[in-house]
Amino acid sequence: MEGQNDYDAFLAGHKPQLEASGVPEHLWQELFRKLNQQIFDAGNSFSLMLVDYGEEQRSEEDPIWTVAVTKEGGLRAKDPCEIYLVDHAWTFRTDNARQLLNEHPALVNRLAIMMGIEQEDVPRTVVVGKILNDVWKWCNMYSLNGEGLSVENRMPIWYVMDELGSGILHGDEPNCRVVPFIHVTEQMTYSLLFPIEDIDEGDQLYRDFVEGVPDKSKERDALLLPWRYTRFIEENFQQMEPPKEYFLAGHIEESLQNPDVAPPLFDGNRPLKVYSQYDMVNKYLTDPGFEIVDNPDDADILWMTSHFKQYKEFSESTPNKYINQFPFENVITIKDLLSVVCRRMAKKGGSQDRLGPNPRWLPVTYNLKTELVEFVSYFQNRAAKGLDNHYIIKPWNLARGLDMYITKNLSQIMRLQQTGPKIVQKYIENPVLFERPEVEGKVKFDVRYVVLLKSVDDPAAYIYTNFFLRFANKSFDLTDFDDYEKHFTVMNYSQFQLRHMKCEEFLDQWAVQYPKHPWQTIEDDISSMLKEVVLGATQRKPPCGIGASSQSRALYAVDLMLEWTNEGTRVQPKILEINFTPDCERACKYYPEFYNDVFNLLFLDQENVDVFRRIV
Repeated sequence: MEGQNDYDAFLAGHKPQLEASGVPEHLWQELFRKLNQQIFDAGNSFSLMLVDYGEEQRSEEDPIWTVAVTKEGGLRAKDPCEIYLVDHAWTFRTDNARQLLNEHPALVNRLAIMMGIEQEDVPRTVVVGKILNDVWKWCNMYSLNGEGLSVENRMPIWYVMDELGSGILHGDEPNCRVVPFIHVTEQMTYSLLFPIEDIDEGDQLYRDFVEGVPDKSKERDALLLPWRYTRFIEENFQQMEPPKEYFLAGHIEESLQNPDVAPPLFDGNRPLKVYSQYDMVNKYLTDPGFEIVDNPDDADILWMTSHFKQYKEFSESTPNKYINQFPFENVITIKDLLSVVCRRMAKKGGSQDRLGPNPRWLPVTYNLKTELVEFVSYFQNRAAKGLDNHYIIKPWNLARGLDMYITKNLSQIMRLQQTGPKIVQKYIENPVLFERPEVEGKVKFDVRYVVLLKSVDDPAAYIYTNFFLRFANKSFDLTDFDDYEKHFTVMNYSQFQLRHMKCEEFLDQWAVQYPKHPWQTIEDDISSMLKEVVLGATQRKPPCGIGASSQSRALYAVDLMLEWTNEGTRVQPKILEINFTPDCERACKYYPEFYNDVFNLLFLDQENVDVFRRIV
């Protein structure tokens, strides 16, 4: 039968999604029918009602709308017909939300009415700003997954349901569910509304806005902050070192070098053979002390861009080879772990309620999964003291500025917590800026230093003093946090203009712009900071710290910014992140001897003092 064949095809494309979303199987056939015939009949069973507060003034937490069952006889959860399609009024990503609103005045009007935002005699830009601030109480999220999808295409997609869907209130004891549904056939997204218990005629609909979070938990109260206020100031916001299980969570199993294996020993009369997965090494490593080979079995040095984990097996089967990675180096290359190892260098004896960074070079950082309550307490305590509360929210393990957000809106942060593993980090609200005449103003910039790690058990690390720079494209201020070119500096992976500047030119201009702050002093502070990072990361054994391996050498890229402290009199370096197997194309083009210098230092103990500085 053709209808059955169509239904079977529908299930083939949608069954995993329906099961993952928890849509009861007895509703699938009716869902298929309504999608096929485009039946939007929620209005026959429900009524959207404006809540009347009479003479009383509505508070921020009071609902504007509510939805009640108007179907005669009510709804029965086991009824195979009780599933409804809910349309979406607005779909957006955070980076294009403002643009969409500016381009569609009718949408602004619709959302403002839905959200109870006053429009009469209010400038349109103010209304748009209010929508963008309040939307986190109204929006929901889905993301696309599938083979072949780029990381960019997997970023969260936010949507606001139509008036009826948005009018359904939160309830700790819900009687219905609303879940997003991607109809693959027509490439459209809807929400599906269905009862999870019998609902009588006249009763209101309630759904759980934070499904899956345990009842009566502090985490649940925190995640419900966009809709209902809870005071967390009395909660302890101090951070503790997590157990070793934290470092192993989601980590690929890794072995450690056999300590009885002697370090590699080579004949100094022949070049060391190098197998590299990175084209820049193959192209720019020209020193006669090294020879590029095509087979890793023939190599003395393996320069890998893929993660390596089998150090025990490597030491026992090929004891005379080097590799460009250390065991458990993820403690510095994954953002949440980096903040943990850096906190080990905090100064002792500070006040227990201290709200500033400790160590001073680490922006205060919380894991939004494991330290959610602590962060909310920290946020509310800063707010109570009138301190700046701008934060940047970052995924643990993505780079290139992807899936990052800047906000002082606690509601937004709580919603972003639900989009995947994230850290929340104090935003540098008073950065040292750099004057760009072509921009007619001063812009943010960050600095990248290449760090070479030679040894862990007796720590030995160097920085490459030819640092690298990235600039924002618009003058900086604490507004328009969705304006990428104002607040971010990673322009080389996007459609934006990238401005190149070698450090020599930068230093000349720096001396003119900031004559009272010589770069040598700043680099001394950067070196001191990076020394502490290395010591923090090596003072504990794996999995809580980097593991020792006499066969390991490594190159990392450290991204940092400079901040004005002490009322704008002191330049303080702030670490942002450390990158595994960084892109060194610019380094090679600016300084063609880059890899020759790097390999001579790491593998032949020949240090070019003109470009390297030992930090530990």
